[in-house]
Amino acid sequence: MNNIMTIEGHKAVISFDPEIGQFRGEFTGLSGGADFYASDVEGLRREGAISLRVYLDLCAKRGIDPLAKASGALNLRVSPDLHRAATAAAKAHGQSLNQWASEVLAQAAHG
Repeated sequence: MNNIMTIEGHKAVISFDPEIGQFRGEFTGLSGGADFYASDVEGLRREGAISLRVYLDLCAKRGIDPLAKASGALNLRVSPDLHRAATAAAKAHGQSLNQWASEVLAQAAHG
């Protein structure tokens, strides 16, 4: 089971590693890897902040954009039935499929 933790405005996926008996956090949305380990929530927050700071400092020193690139274009494959249902839902809301899907994705991602 995965959970999301926000540290200094950056999201990290948290999972439990039974082999070492600790929680593992991995930041998402970064252009490189930044992970951290701890045995409790407070430790995750502390170690996550350290890991993030080290990553951001390294990016700054190397002139690297720390955030993953995203074009804004999303190619999504769904079943024909879901495509029809989504198109109908968009029309019912007076929106294009793109507008409606963008709103639904935003709610799911941020809500």
